[in-house]
Amino acid sequence: MKRFLLLLAFSSVLAADAPLLRDDFSSAKLDQRRAMRGEWKFADQTATCTQDDELFKKNKDHGPILFYDLAYSDAVIRFAVKPDANTKTIVFTANGAEAHLFRLVFSSAGMAVRAFPAESQDHKSVALANETAVKLKAGEWNEVSVELRGGKATVKVGDFARTYEHASIGLAKVNLSIGFSFGTLSVKDLVVTK
Repeated sequence: MKRFLLLLAFSSVLAADAPLLRDDFSSAKLDQRRAMRGEWKFADQTATCTQDDELFKKNKDHGPILFYDLAYSDAVIRFAVKPDANTKTIVFTANGAEAHLFRLVFSSAGMAVRAFPAESQDHKSVALANETAVKLKAGEWNEVSVELRGGKATVKVGDFARTYEHASIGLAKVNLSIGFSFGTLSVKDLVVTK
């Protein structure tokens, strides 16, 4: 009986530490993933896509994107991206049922941090920061971590770490996405934990 209780307690601890989502890109199919707006290739534990300029125009200037359907409020999202020299923007977004809630936009100008106030009628974003020193390196893997807890988001990119606050960050989320415009982007090691 003691052995059974110990085993039950151990399995409960393991379940509590299990990721909410893990994508190692070992397969082109994952129930929670929607690879859109381009021809995504899945090989060597990475997802890679090159923007198709005709699709970009057809999708109203929106490039390829990986959506992950996942209900969550507080979570830590970790992933790595490798842009090529032609990639202009990489965008991470946490979305609510009705609208965007929190966004990071990486470009040659740095990292823009945006929130989307729930009370906004036209759903315009507000700038939380423009981190001009945070620039992703082309041709290299760049690790990104976004911890969402209540109304706070702690973002880590390389040696950079900073926490931002806005009420919309604490709202319930239904999915997250990683998208980009122009050039080629590779993504790997996507993990979402509590």
